Amino acid sequence: QVQLVESGGGLVQAEGSLRLSCAASGSIFSINVMGWYRQAPGKQRELVATMGTGGSTNYADSVKGRFTISRDNAKNMVYLQMNSLKPEDTAVYYCNLEYTRTSRRYWGQGTQVTISS
Repeated sequence: QVQLVESGGGLVQAEGSLRLSCAASGSIFSINVMGWYRQAPGKQRELVATMGTGGSTNYADSVKGRFTISRDNAKNMVYLQMNSLKPEDTAVYYCNLEYTRTSRRYWGQGTQVTISS
């Protein structure tokens, strides 16, 4: 069983920055993909960014050049540095861990990110 806890959300002005953190605990296998998803009211949850254990990354087109995902495998943590924030980035951001071989996914409780104009 894996537990994920996000932190770092809040309210900031457009063009501002936030750094989200996610701590994973429990029985964590070495090979996995961790990432961030977000969900705005009335919309489906969408992928923001992911990173494999080996460092490969994947970003949504809407955040490329503005967001940066990083991992600390020794600490079982993943981060999302969000710069040049826009009002359309407003959403609940969820941390995710996936074991690719089984497609088993774990989710955090979510952290609210609100961007004002």
